[in-house]
Amino acid sequence: MTVTQLVRRPRGSSSDGRGLLARGLGRYVPYATAAVVLALVALLFAGTDLNGMPSFVAIAGLGYVLAQTVLSVVIEGRRRAVDRLVTALVYAAFMAAALPLLLICWYTIQRGIAMVDLTFLTHSMFRVNPQEHGGGIYHAIVGTLIQVALASVLAAPLGILTAIYLVEYGMGRRFARVVNLFVDVMTGVPSIVVGLFIFTAWILVLGFNKSGLAGALALAIVMLPLVIRSAEQMLRLVPDDLREAAYALGAPKWRTITSVVLPTALGGVVTGVMLAVARIAGETAPLLLLVGINQRIEFNPFAGQEAQRPQESLPTLIFEQFGVAAGNTDAPPFQRAWSAALVLIILIGLLSLMARLVARFARTAR
Repeated sequence: MTVTQLVRRPRGSSSDGRGLLARGLGRYVPYATAAVVLALVALLFAGTDLNGMPSFVAIAGLGYVLAQTVLSVVIEGRRRAVDRLVTALVYAAFMAAALPLLLICWYTIQRGIAMVDLTFLTHSMFRVNPQEHGGGIYHAIVGTLIQVALASVLAAPLGILTAIYLVEYGMGRRFARVVNLFVDVMTGVPSIVVGLFIFTAWILVLGFNKSGLAGALALAIVMLPLVIRSAEQMLRLVPDDLREAAYALGAPKWRTITSVVLPTALGGVVTGVMLAVARIAGETAPLLLLVGINQRIEFNPFAGQEAQRPQESLPTLIFEQFGVAAGNTDAPPFQRAWSAALVLIILIGLLSLMARLVARFARTAR
């Protein structure tokens, strides 16, 4: 590799240096820098007590950023060096945010894929010894889908209507400010507090039993502020010119909202609802308080605790199986819990993918 390959003039610069940047790093300099840094870090680890892949990655990444910045200062100047440094920090922040998620997914797949088969997905744990192999999570999948569907039916319309009020009718009104305050407070309320509220109001005060419906009520409260905020932001993105054009044609306000505003924001609103659904699908604490555990298949969300038929869900099943395993990582319930966690992640991923597809379809339809 020659000097002219390492140092090149960027496009648009003149030969006498009168361009904005007279010189730039060559195409292969970042790769060569990375190779040199990796070799030096490997030698450092071989000659010292340092070990471990996380430490190696952290030191190598820091060394690469420093080496690239120094080279850029020497060859390109301070302005381009600062630009490269900030770009590297942005990529590093992205990797730091994405790496835990990727590790969680990889570890869950590694630990849970062994037991996932057709029998595991189509059978329940009824009359199956949890300490032995066998059984499945069909009853928990049914419970999760029904409870999340009930919560969505309760929260989605109410959240969208609240967002419409805040955007279209609540401008400058005191009641709208109060609603905004309560929505902000509800967004930060822990789910266990919501579960305690439903337990007190629904079970202790009103006298109802633990059931899938009680869990769905708690999930709906957790979901409600997420739907309100996402729908509100999408409705505010609708240009006022569309509203004014509808008013100019003589359309009343309600007709403008239903025929112009909502169809325009439909993709974003549906995406927000689906992401809120994915958020509540993994909630555990309220369901442990309000639903309980059941090894049978139960399609009725109104089935109560008095008949020993609560509607179990995937999060409560995972909690139950980890408790049965009692720390034994080789026990069947421990492996069953990881497999159930993998299925739950797949369900949430499918819901998120569905939200993306719906949003894209809505944009295409318009």
